[in-house]
Amino acid sequence: MKGVAKLVIAGVMSTGVVCASVAATLNTMDDVGAAIQSCWTPPADAGNSTVTLSFSFKRDGTLIGAPRPTAVKVAGDDKARQSFIDAAITAVKNCTPLSLSPELSRGIAGNVFTLQFVSPKQ
Repeated sequence: MKGVAKLVIAGVMSTGVVCASVAATLNTMDDVGAAIQSCWTPPADAGNSTVTLSFSFKRDGTLIGAPRPTAVKVAGDDKARQSFIDAAITAVKNCTPLSLSPELSRGIAGNVFTLQFVSPKQ
């Protein structure tokens, strides 16, 4: 049975398009979370919102398919909901492929990970 890893990514504002931590070799799942966090820019009007995405990596750090929302709690209407989900998916896509250490790449491939994106507290 495949394991499921959970990471919680708090909202932080990113000023650059390039995610600096993605270039470094990632050795742990904490490193993976920090790399994706560096790419996360929640919508400005997100309020108190969260979305959990489910996704998997190949050994080379690329995604296996698109991230899928598995739990969504977004303040606002359907447009705000979709905007928040899209921002989280964009963060994951913009940070891949990840540069994984040989040890991490052997253990990460094919496992399903869930990642919760949280809007910044206002």
